[in-house]
Amino acid sequence: MEEEEEEARALLAGGPGAPSALPALCDPGRLAHRLLVLLLMCFLGFGSYFCYDNPAALQSQFKRDMQVNTTKFMLLYAWYSWPNVVLCFFGGFLIDRVFGIRWGTIIFSCFVCTGQVVFALGGIFNAFWLMEFGRFVFGIGGESLAVAQNTYAVSWFKGKELNLVFGLQLSMARIVSMINLMKPNSKGKVGWGVGTKGGITCVLSLICALALAYLDHRVERILHKEQGKTGEVIKLTDVKDFSLPLWLIFIICVSYYVACLFLSLFILVFFIEKFGFSSEAASAINSVVYVISAPMSPVFGLLVDKTGRNIVWVLCAVAATLASHMMLALTLWNPWIAMCLLGISYSLLACTLWPMVAFVVPEHQLGTAYGFSLFLRWSRLGNLREIMQET
Repeated sequence: MEEEEEEARALLAGGPGAPSALPALCDPGRLAHRLLVLLLMCFLGFGSYFCYDNPAALQSQFKRDMQVNTTKFMLLYAWYSWPNVVLCFFGGFLIDRVFGIRWGTIIFSCFVCTGQVVFALGGIFNAFWLMEFGRFVFGIGGESLAVAQNTYAVSWFKGKELNLVFGLQLSMARIVSMINLMKPNSKGKVGWGVGTKGGITCVLSLICALALAYLDHRVERILHKEQGKTGEVIKLTDVKDFSLPLWLIFIICVSYYVACLFLSLFILVFFIEKFGFSSEAASAINSVVYVISAPMSPVFGLLVDKTGRNIVWVLCAVAATLASHMMLALTLWNPWIAMCLLGISYSLLACTLWPMVAFVVPEHQLGTAYGFSLFLRWSRLGNLREIMQET
């Protein structure tokens, strides 16, 4: 106990001797320490991002080894999506009310690890039902872990580099997805490859969750953050009392992502029929949105941190997205122009809209607010998929 108090006094002294008392990585007031936390936050979702796209990257192998058609294969994504229509909201609520950010992150990381292990066992034993159950368990933790990641980002970086942090998290998600989809298919049995690679990434994410929990507890103790807390507790009924600005953010979020998904559902056929592209060329044009978002999201995040005015940047992103849709629908211009513009606008909106939630929501409601936004998005996207399948 005395050693902890001495450590706190050394860090809070701020005098010439403070930097030498502990390395910069151990000083919560130093940039190096925040960069370490940022690195852990980015890798916190690494396993979830990697394993989510694993079936798509190995689709031909799944169909060959498991003897399933495309419709049954897509159930692997349906079993991930269905629990998230509701559970991401309750995941955010549990983070705020029951578990806290530290234990919530660890618990949801364990769900991700467990689900991936069950999924891999299903591949090893040729039990497709077991793989479906694994994806269901994986889904319970996947989006709730994203809620925890956002809540951690606000807790550590609000008022500093918050837009940059959200941009880097999006960039990590896109990089992992591209690595997953670009890696060559393994010739071995699908279960072994999925189990080893996916399992390693999930364990890495769990280690990051444990490290973040330790560092967050440490900085709370050293800087006495608990003294600044109001003691207010979130209730489920507080959702109806969310402020008008927060509901407007929800509307922008849902409308924007629905518009982008609606475009992605038919864009390949659209490119082939309107512009006469081959399926390979159409796929390349479609992927440019995510290729651009990987490097540009942190750049835009840094720009917004330096200039402020998140609302203005969100307006610019929405206007640019509308312009790209109009180019595709009303002109015969090369679609590369419109899709590059869409990639830029997508990157800009992602790193400016999500941090705005922290500006209009009390700290004790952050997890619930982020979870509710994902609940709205997943429910609307699910409805859109059903409508498109019926038409």
